[in-house]
Amino acid sequence: MIATVLIGALGYFVDIYDLLLFSIVRTASLRDLGVAPSESLTVGLSLLSWQMWGLLLGGLVWGVLGDKRGRVSVLFGSILLYSTANIANAFVHTLGQYEFWRFVAGVGLAGELGAAITLVSETLPAKHRGYGTAVVAGVGLFGAVLAAYVGKNYSWRTAFIIGGVLGFALLLTRVSMLESGMFGRVRDEGVKRGDLAMLFLSPPRLFRLLRCVLIGLPIWFVVGILVTGAPEFARAFHVTGEVTGASAVQWTYLGLVLGDLGSGALSQWVGSRRKVVLWFLVLTTGLVVAYLAQSGGTSTQLYALCSAMGFGIGYWAVFVTIAAEQFGTNLRATVTTSVPNFVRGSVPLLTAAFIGLKGQGMSLVGSAMVVGGACLTLALASLWWMEETYGRELDYLE
Repeated sequence: MIATVLIGALGYFVDIYDLLLFSIVRTASLRDLGVAPSESLTVGLSLLSWQMWGLLLGGLVWGVLGDKRGRVSVLFGSILLYSTANIANAFVHTLGQYEFWRFVAGVGLAGELGAAITLVSETLPAKHRGYGTAVVAGVGLFGAVLAAYVGKNYSWRTAFIIGGVLGFALLLTRVSMLESGMFGRVRDEGVKRGDLAMLFLSPPRLFRLLRCVLIGLPIWFVVGILVTGAPEFARAFHVTGEVTGASAVQWTYLGLVLGDLGSGALSQWVGSRRKVVLWFLVLTTGLVVAYLAQSGGTSTQLYALCSAMGFGIGYWAVFVTIAAEQFGTNLRATVTTSVPNFVRGSVPLLTAAFIGLKGQGMSLVGSAMVVGGACLTLALASLWWMEETYGRELDYLE
């Protein structure tokens, strides 16, 4: 069981490295490809959207495969695909090539977290489940810290190659991984598994899925807009001192690591997933308001707010655990893999709304306030209607 948790955590470490690397090297890579500084944020958000569309598609593909072929098979296939894509990304020379490989990498990245959390959730006893998934998410998020270090000290092309090599190295550690016993029993019984019709054509299941997705929206609003756009927000706030995307990501994910470890443990101690997510959502709301209300200040203060927001959105581990606990074994991988990627895949919609509001004459800060307010409202409303899943036994079918 411990080996499963550790291998899952290392996989998520590489996943987050690759997932966040583009946000870190955005400015340098686009400058090398001839994009004007005034267009860097718009083009960068467009490229990020290509990656997120890949995650959205990949979440469904890998989720279905996880229920049909097994959780371990997804852990092999996904890391092979995104490691190849990231090495190829180091050799792009046009925006079209950049878009293509970001999309392919997104498809590959989509399988890692969901399969790992599903496997850990089905392997650990209910009384320890929250701790296991917190370790996977908490340790994995240090991948962002490594990505920030590599992004600041090596060329962007070298940074992508390092990500690919890390993935191939991790692939070797998975040779001896064991499949989930719960999945094995369901497979042997010939139960219908990974059936999207069961999920999307059943209103109760569909609304259960939608609630899981919506509680995670604020996480990627903060990462995809406020943190990715930190250099541009710093100029709007008249912040003194240089603010870089790499440092903003690094400080945000340091906070996120602490938040994930804390929220996972807290959900075990208080015996409730819903209460912990509510507390973290309320904290995130206050911190987003503080971030957008800045006027003047220093880069150090902005980074401190990024770190605090990272802690606030550090309910990611609990959020994914809730998804795993909401559905039976024959749909669990489909849901647990697709839900975090639906949230990540919402980034193109969030950025489109953000850019659209700016295009209508709203300020950078005003646009962020509207989009962020909508995300937080939807998350809180969805949490209100969500069932408590702490302590639920997972050996059941839909």
